[in-house]
Amino acid sequence: MKKEYDIVIVGNGAAGLFTALHMPKDKNIAIITKADMEESDSFLAQGGICVLKNEDDYQSYFEDTMRAGHYENNRESVEIMIRSSQNIIRELVDFGVDFERDHGEFKFTREGAHTAPRILYHEDLTGKEITSKLLACAKDRPNIEIYTYTTMVDIIEKDNICYGVMVEDADHQVHKVLCDYTIWACGGIGGLYQHSTNFRQLTGDALAISLHHNIELLNVDYVQIHPTTFYSTKPGRRFLISESVRGEGAILLDKNGERFVDELLPRDLLTAKIKEKMKEEGSDYVRLSLEKMSAEDIKKRFPNIYKTCLEEGYDITKEPIPVVPAQHYFMGGVKVDSEGRTSMKRLYAAGETACNGVHGANRLASNSLLESLVWARRAADDIVKNYESIPRDWCENYFVSPDGEGYVADYTYESVADRYHEEVREEIELERKARMEKGDKQ
Repeated sequence: MKKEYDIVIVGNGAAGLFTALHMPKDKNIAIITKADMEESDSFLAQGGICVLKNEDDYQSYFEDTMRAGHYENNRESVEIMIRSSQNIIRELVDFGVDFERDHGEFKFTREGAHTAPRILYHEDLTGKEITSKLLACAKDRPNIEIYTYTTMVDIIEKDNICYGVMVEDADHQVHKVLCDYTIWACGGIGGLYQHSTNFRQLTGDALAISLHHNIELLNVDYVQIHPTTFYSTKPGRRFLISESVRGEGAILLDKNGERFVDELLPRDLLTAKIKEKMKEEGSDYVRLSLEKMSAEDIKKRFPNIYKTCLEEGYDITKEPIPVVPAQHYFMGGVKVDSEGRTSMKRLYAAGETACNGVHGANRLASNSLLESLVWARRAADDIVKNYESIPRDWCENYFVSPDGEGYVADYTYESVADRYHEEVREEIELERKARMEKGDKQ
């Protein structure tokens, strides 16, 4: 890995790739990722991506997002996201993304807490369809280099200005990488939880580094639990049973085969109902039945879910799926403004790492991919508009030279990982307790 780039992007999910693809082609860009190129949560997104269908849908879409977020959303962010959605979809189509269509027109589905169908999808692999197409485009750009199994250990900064990152490569060698701008797009915090739908390497590293450098965070106690993940006693990541399954008519059953809840409640409310039923029954899971769909429709609409459940011993065309809530999404994160700027100069954030307030206390289904792409594009646009290079010679002398005043000795991620993880857990718990105490006082 080179010592200098124009731009370093930490994370190669949808947000990181979309940011890179909107940078000038004469800028040298490095994208780093902790694992393989396809091991980002963007690849796992099943349900779809929201879009404003037409002007008549604006108010209901806005209200659905606000209501799901318990009206703690940043209203400006919600408006930006919705108003940007049609342009984002047009760009995705230009990048080769294939959404389901009927006679040439987009097909829309509906998910929990939506009052209307406004979600575009590709089978039950929407995230993979979007992210794989963006990744293919990024690979074709000679100015973009992608480094796998490369981990951000720290940032390089002075006087609240970010001058680059410290990274550990696949050979456990540590490098100081100087750059004009750094973008964090490194995902959520699921790796900190025993049961999560996230990849295990997503451990909130940007949050820990923010705590060490006084970078503002927001709503770090807002962690979303997905109501329906495949129940298993095996260790590792939990397989998501998409919200779209319930949107297409699947029903939740208790141990007696009786329906017990409105399946299209917002995720946090539905999770509470499921946990309540499990406690009442003394059971480890409830059952999700697709009995209202034909076997042909199930296999066509949800081929990946059908295949995966079959591998686990369940034919979902004939029997219910055992499901249980699990950690899924992080609404909080590194605080950013409407352009993706953090509280540190030259440092931007987008995607699940960032928090612009759009989701409030609870994310509306299928808003995550859209929000990630909107802020990735806005961050890229802001950087391009205001681009200024850092003083490379000064940075080399100050940060990299062992005699430099700002020199920091190299250290591996392994040496700081446990501390980072514990610090993030503690920060989440402190914020949770503070919010509870504030609520009690009110």
